[in-house]
Amino acid sequence: MMNIPYARQEINEEDIQAVGEILKSDWLTQGPTIEKFEQAVANYCGVKYAVAVNSATSALHIACLAAGLGQGNALWTSPNTFVASANCGLYCGATVDFVDINSRTYNLDPACLEAKLLTAAQTGKLPKIVIPVHFAGQSCEMAKIGTLANEYGFTVIEDASHAIGGTYRNTPVGSCQYSDMAVFSFHPVKIITTAEGGIVVTNRKDLYDKLILYRSHGITRKPELMTEESHGPWYYQMLELGFNYRMSDLQAALGVSQMARLDEFITKRHLLAERYRQELKDLPLILPWQQQDTYSAYHLYVIRLPEKTAHTHKQVFVDLRARGIGVNIHYIPVHLQPYYQHLGFKKGDFPNAESYYKTAISIPMYSALTVEDQSYVISSLKEVLK
Repeated sequence: MMNIPYARQEINEEDIQAVGEILKSDWLTQGPTIEKFEQAVANYCGVKYAVAVNSATSALHIACLAAGLGQGNALWTSPNTFVASANCGLYCGATVDFVDINSRTYNLDPACLEAKLLTAAQTGKLPKIVIPVHFAGQSCEMAKIGTLANEYGFTVIEDASHAIGGTYRNTPVGSCQYSDMAVFSFHPVKIITTAEGGIVVTNRKDLYDKLILYRSHGITRKPELMTEESHGPWYYQMLELGFNYRMSDLQAALGVSQMARLDEFITKRHLLAERYRQELKDLPLILPWQQQDTYSAYHLYVIRLPEKTAHTHKQVFVDLRARGIGVNIHYIPVHLQPYYQHLGFKKGDFPNAESYYKTAISIPMYSALTVEDQSYVISSLKEVLK
């Protein structure tokens, strides 16, 4: 029986050699390769600073802390995302709310954001942070969101977990041209991997200094940041209540090696996406729509069933799984999770996200997907939907 996951890492001999060299070195945890990886990501995105951590969830958390999010503040994000995009606000003691998605891009809708901001301004309940999520690898409409941020005074943290290697208006996602910070994920199902890991990028030195502190217990060894003269070469000070969110050199070495092939991975994903488009265009499906000013990283390839169809959403999902195709659903709207319903959210709050969820299925998309395996996915879809 076939076993085709919806996503997986692509590891080659260069990756294995890079990790092996670290295993033979004196640095397994916090060493010079972390800075090398950070510099590689920063250079690719065209930003000044990058702070590597042990997961994108950790990256979101320290980004919120660096932006000063706390009790009495609010964070807004998309309901069509993994729970971490919202949970990071709760970790800081803030309240969380959502902005409905655009029904074509499945990203946070700037029109909905503007309407919600107008109401919030009248009631004095504006958000401190907005986290647009670049769903499936396609950038949100960041120019509009950036304009609203300037008008209403909130911090923008891009959740670009799906989107390294993508572009917006011919600029790399993560350039922070319209935001204060951006976060990438390096989980094995993402574009590149460090096994587990994430990173925050920014152009602001004040945020970078805070991110460095929060990543590692709030501790500094820099004399210029200390409250008194250093006692000696051994001395450090804890300035904030930070966390052990550090990445290891082992992970960073894999990341450096993977970054060298990032553009190759993205090109492969676009070829796969175009073949899906050509082969599936005559089926009763809604295929991904791309804005002209975006170049998607294609982390996911999401098909949607028409609301009126002879095949139920669950039926198609189960039939494909039975054929060894590891389809998945991205995502159950966060506000429908029991924890968030206990906070007061309910069905009907964000209808576009809910409508999307009832019809969406993520089919296999990863750079190592072979022509043979993709052909099997295509032929299976045709048989299931006939």
